[in-house]
Amino acid sequence: MTMTSGHPAGTAVWAAPFPARLRLGDLAGLAAVGLLTRKLRAGLSALGIAIGVAAIVAVLGLAASSKAALLNEISQLGTNLLTVTNGQTFTGQAAELPTKAPGMIAQLPDVTNVQDTGTVGGLDVYKSPYIPSGQTNALSVDAATLGLPAAVGTSLAQGRYLNAATAREPVAVLGATAAQRLGIDRIRPGMRIWVGGQWFYVTGILSHAVLAPEIDSTVLIGFPAAEQYLQFDGHPSQIYVRTVDTQAATTRVDSLLGDQANPENPNQVDVSRPSDVLTARAETEGALDTLFLGLGAVALLVGAIGVANIMVISVLERRSEIGLRRALGATRGQIRIQFLSEAILLSLAGGAAGVAIGAAATAIYAHGHRELIYIPAEAWAGGLAAAVVIGALAGLLPAIRAARLSPTQALWSI
Repeated sequence: MTMTSGHPAGTAVWAAPFPARLRLGDLAGLAAVGLLTRKLRAGLSALGIAIGVAAIVAVLGLAASSKAALLNEISQLGTNLLTVTNGQTFTGQAAELPTKAPGMIAQLPDVTNVQDTGTVGGLDVYKSPYIPSGQTNALSVDAATLGLPAAVGTSLAQGRYLNAATAREPVAVLGATAAQRLGIDRIRPGMRIWVGGQWFYVTGILSHAVLAPEIDSTVLIGFPAAEQYLQFDGHPSQIYVRTVDTQAATTRVDSLLGDQANPENPNQVDVSRPSDVLTARAETEGALDTLFLGLGAVALLVGAIGVANIMVISVLERRSEIGLRRALGATRGQIRIQFLSEAILLSLAGGAAGVAIGAAATAIYAHGHRELIYIPAEAWAGGLAAAVVIGALAGLLPAIRAARLSPTQALWSI
């Protein structure tokens, strides 16, 4: 009780007390108590936020992990592989590479290895001649040189590759996909397949060729055998060129390959670098990622509605608490920030759970597919930021409603 000037002596005047400051720790404690007294309801409301954030983190994490694994594999296999393929003539028909093209390319400076394949057209491949003719499995038959696996960066998964002797005989080596489609999972003595109306012995299965995926669905035989048994004309259709492993050397060879492979018609030659194609594909893949991100956003929206709902109900149930706190000196701003903090804390808890679930899903998937585990910072940080924003927006209106309650109206509910 204080005396103020301008009033008669002895008259007591109550001075308005300054409201107590609500420290950050006290605010967090109040918000936590408000949620812990309604554990089940708060947990169910946070579940929608957790599902949405988990979807966002998992989608971005899986995409980033797959991309990192592919780029790492490309880096290990080398970016110094160039491919030369037959283009088109002026009339739109398929052009033909000269039979001497591989030898001429090998004469270029900075070229370290040249291998080639030639498509043997019009042939179907079956596991036996008794399989219906329509079940071709979309496999192609290619003549191949002896150093092809090393040039394209693949190896034998099983068996043996072609050598100087077997390249002249009816012997075949299967690409990884070709073996799968033919139902061949291991090499057994005397194993044969039906190629172009005759038997070919299978001696090996290649591993997946990352830089040359066209080989995966191919049945490879030697050039001499293709000419003798399948009437192959000997023209290569694809030439694989390894250069000195520097960017400058690869660029120089790239600029000369068209003229060197077909001096008479260099414009009928297509030259590419497989590593660049795969890198570009890794950068642009994401159609399904967008779909799942959209589903995650929908889950976040549902979670926001749940948070808003629990906060509105909380305001209605806690009118007496609000009135008592206002009567004890709490300001409208303190009531407003208390309920807003509860909404943010609820969403933040759901967001943290979602980040943990999404990270775990990414780790399990990447480990199962032997990929690098990589979760970009924007995935988990963005998920948590989205949770905080959603909590603030969802709790804003209930917090304003709570702050507008007068002490007398609120205390009527006691």
